Amino acid sequence: MGSLLKPDTPLSFLLYNQAAEDVNVTFEDQQKINKFARNTSRITELKEEIDVKKFSHRKAELTKRETVKKQLQNLEDACEDIMLADEDCLMIPYQIGDVFISHSQEETQDMLEEAKKNLQEEIDALESRVESIQRVLADLKVQLYAKFGSNINLEADES
Repeated sequence: MGSLLKPDTPLSFLLYNQAAEDVNVTFEDQQKINKFARNTSRITELKEEIDVKKFSHRKAELTKRETVKKQLQNLEDACEDIMLADEDCLMIPYQIGDVFISHSQEETQDMLEEAKKNLQEEIDALESRVESIQRVLADLKVQLYAKFGSNINLEADES
């Protein structure tokens, strides 16, 4: 029976030393395994943060897969509604935190455009970070699979 080596995070990355193929795990190897585990956790966190920024939920009991609208879509819809609004509508309430402040149609339109731009920049930055971490993970996979072959499992659980 082989020994089990676990990374320092709760992800399931397993390394088995088999009798026919005894693999020596160095400190450097363990550091790479731990780095892989930490980066995998970070990607999961970032993707969840991206989902939160992109999607608004209908009700608390719905899952992310049942998400109805993106926050960006909501902002775009608000912009369209303001453009279609009656020209006689002098002031439009705009929520800032917990308070609604009335602004002119043009000011509200500008504020919505700025909010859309800022949200898209946040999403782009998060997606860029995910891509960067994915490159690191790909490199670590190559190194770890080269040394340990089928004795290590670096694939995420399907559960």
